[in-house]
Amino acid sequence: MGTEIGRLAVRRSILIDAPPERVWKEFESFERMRAWFGTGHKLTKYEPRAGALVETDAGHHGDGERLLFAGRVTVFEPPRELTFESDWIGHGWVAPPLITLRLTPALGGTLVELFHHAIERTGTRAAEEHRGFEGGWTNRQLEALRQLAEA
Repeated sequence: MGTEIGRLAVRRSILIDAPPERVWKEFESFERMRAWFGTGHKLTKYEPRAGALVETDAGHHGDGERLLFAGRVTVFEPPRELTFESDWIGHGWVAPPLITLRLTPALGGTLVELFHHAIERTGTRAAEEHRGFEGGWTNRQLEALRQLAEA
């Protein structure tokens, strides 16, 4: 069934010409995950297991504020789903949004969907947070994953 995607969600997706088991290999270590997910920001901590800490450093916000995110892996189900919290350190959100990466067999390959969701959990500025995340995500991470998995 998978993690329920929250109402305020950013979705990016890509079709990769490889089976889910091959694509999932890029989720199986810090080094492999950093090679593609750390595109556009820096993955600083990751362990491939439920309960592990994930940390990313996205540089600085337009106003100079540091963008450090951290949270626990809530779902680690090879070769189907990775979900983790993404709490903006020091920002004071009520609860962190989630990032879900979902792999689904499709058209002889794998549909990989990236959801940054449950943004409504952040608090009263959820709509503004959602707009910011919608504008910030591109497909660069998924393109990097595709290049590795199809090599």
